[in-house]
Amino acid sequence: MSFDDAPRSECAFGIRVERVSPALPAVRRLIAQSDAYMAALYPAESNHLESVSALQQPHVAFFGAFAGHQLAGCGAAKILDDDGVYGEIKRLFVDDAHRGRGISLAIMARIERHLAEAGIGIARLETGIHQPEAIALYRRLGYRERAPFGSYRPDPLSLFMEKRLDVSSPPSAAVDRR
Repeated sequence: MSFDDAPRSECAFGIRVERVSPALPAVRRLIAQSDAYMAALYPAESNHLESVSALQQPHVAFFGAFAGHQLAGCGAAKILDDDGVYGEIKRLFVDDAHRGRGISLAIMARIERHLAEAGIGIARLETGIHQPEAIALYRRLGYRERAPFGSYRPDPLSLFMEKRLDVSSPPSAAVDRR
């Protein structure tokens, strides 16, 4: 399936979420914003950021959220089998100018649907302890704290979370209109 053929989702505020290449200039700018934000919060050894080339691998699905033609946010799902089979959520980030509009919810719904449709029953993530909004979002979506997974090691600045996904009937969030 090409990016043009990929299913799209929209949320109530006219935001559409679709699969895009992380190499697009607008995506690279958003990733650079995310990198700067994370570098301001955490030392390099506590930042577990995926590069653009890592986000282009076949086991990674990268999504962009658009307000009109402007990229407002992004997120990715990386399917791994190093600690059981699971999908790791990476690079969830919304531009400051677009926060508070439900964009992160729309991106998460699309990522979870992608994983469920792929038969992946567990979504995991690592986030930092200095991001209370992100932690609150994940908890509201049903993510629960857990021990480090995969290649992660304990880090006092990291919080590890997971959520079981229903693969028998993929999630269809209210923000999803296929």
